[in-house]
Amino acid sequence: MSEQTYRVCFCFRRRFHIPISEAPVAIKSLFDQYSENGIMTVDHLQRFLIEVQQEANATKEDAQAIIDSVLDVKHLNVFRRKGLNLEAFFKYLCSDLNPPLSPSIGVHHDMTAPLSHYFIYTGHNSYLTGNQLNSDCSDVPIIHALQRGVRVIELDIWPNSKKDNVDVLHGGTLTAPVELIRCLKAIKEYAFVASEYPVVITLEDHLTPNLQAKVAEMVTQTFGDILFTPGSESLKEFPSPESLKRRIIISTKPPKEYLEAKLAKEKENGSQKSSSAADEDAWGKEVPNLKGVDRVASTVEKDNLDDGDNNDDEDDKSQHFAAPEYKNLIAIHVWKSKGGLEESLKADPDKVRRLSLSEQQLEKAAETYGKDIIRFTQRNILRVYPKGIRIDSSNYNPLIGWSHGAQMVAFNMQGYGRSLWLMHGMFRANGGCGYVKKPDFLLKAGHHNEVFNPKVSLPVKTTLKVIIYIGEGWHHDFHYTHFDAYSPPDFYARVGIAGVLADTEMKKTKALEDNWIPAWNEEFEFPLTVPELALLRIEVHEYDMSEKDDFGGQTCLPVSEIRRGIRAVPLYGRKGEKYKSVKLLMRFEFI
Repeated sequence: MSEQTYRVCFCFRRRFHIPISEAPVAIKSLFDQYSENGIMTVDHLQRFLIEVQQEANATKEDAQAIIDSVLDVKHLNVFRRKGLNLEAFFKYLCSDLNPPLSPSIGVHHDMTAPLSHYFIYTGHNSYLTGNQLNSDCSDVPIIHALQRGVRVIELDIWPNSKKDNVDVLHGGTLTAPVELIRCLKAIKEYAFVASEYPVVITLEDHLTPNLQAKVAEMVTQTFGDILFTPGSESLKEFPSPESLKRRIIISTKPPKEYLEAKLAKEKENGSQKSSSAADEDAWGKEVPNLKGVDRVASTVEKDNLDDGDNNDDEDDKSQHFAAPEYKNLIAIHVWKSKGGLEESLKADPDKVRRLSLSEQQLEKAAETYGKDIIRFTQRNILRVYPKGIRIDSSNYNPLIGWSHGAQMVAFNMQGYGRSLWLMHGMFRANGGCGYVKKPDFLLKAGHHNEVFNPKVSLPVKTTLKVIIYIGEGWHHDFHYTHFDAYSPPDFYARVGIAGVLADTEMKKTKALEDNWIPAWNEEFEFPLTVPELALLRIEVHEYDMSEKDDFGGQTCLPVSEIRRGIRAVPLYGRKGEKYKSVKLLMRFEFI
């Protein structure tokens, strides 16, 4: 056999080798400790659940249920009457029966506090299918967001080309519109498939009063009794998510109203604009037929500066009479003081409201008004949205908003990447219901009226110890040439924390060459000063010497809900889709 033929055969064997997952030494040692004569009985397994998995309330019935489930896997060589052998025990540890977050506890946060006491899963420009410039507008991304558990849907509403109906589109761009009624019907149908807790529709309104009245008719006819409308013009305190189950809430800036006397005076002075000119002021100029992306991008940036605030720069005269039906639908009022941010952040004891800031505005404001922002968000709602130059629908670091108490950190849900993975991770908490109770330090002032400062270095509260044993499943979910054409992949893992600045760090394992089932067996420790806001980031990549490393999966977990013990951690793709087979076997301890 020639040397070249040998090399081809050798590569063939390496590429087509079917890997077999084997229990790491640490798992074998635990099995020996909690078994007798090679069998883990119900009593043994119960003791393992209590002592290693730290499930203090685990019963024999729980242990038996696990054994029964594992024994249903027919290909395992097990002793059916006595318990689990090593192979079955290892398969249990790596299975969906053993997730890192408890599937059984569901919604477990107190849901009876005001809405302002929760982080809320929030979308930005929820109707866009792609980039911010020329992608189609559709109800499909709205449906996908609601199916994932998103609780705040944003719609930008504009007159259609005939000015006799209402479209949803990103103003000043080449995005193709979708009819508002289609979006409203999609929201009604899918609002509560993933969660029973309320859905907020934030409207960026560019309409004339007659079209506002039309919107009011559409909204009331579509949602009927599930629409929440407050009894008074302004709420003194927000209702709770529990009291608003399966309800739809409208949030926007109340339209301007002017007295008839002012109109009459303007008529006398001959200063009243024609209706067409007034209409143009109300919704802005028609979307231009731009050929250049640069001109569109600048328009997007300008449009986003007033995101959610009805464009304060519009001529006030254009909205002389607001449709009362429309105004009465608004439950969460958006308000921004003409006196600037400092005035806007002053709490009003008699009413609550929502304020919108771009990510840039928040970062700048946090430098000077960080404490004021946190005091504001104790009763009022702050919405943060992406800066306008993110024309690719990318996102930003959500921890800046969350650490300042911002409830609605709005994301482009089609903007896949690490920022969105953090968003997915945060809202895996509390049963995935879309509402996560803010920690007490963001809700209450201290003994000396002091508030939380995310930039101050605090003492370590706890240390998260992570052991990453092995990874498996890639050979099931990926083609054998996906990572490397001629050899098995060289996987390494990145593990770290996203949280306040003092807690944020990433570490990595060594890269293991030519192995579909990498056994890293590496340990990491993460001291946490604010574990309540910490997210555990996990990524797997395949090392490539000559090109960019290949992506092998990711997940993000809220540290506050991670189950102690040895757990099977499923990984997800770039877009957040769960892989069928890819998992990591890890151990979590708090020391």
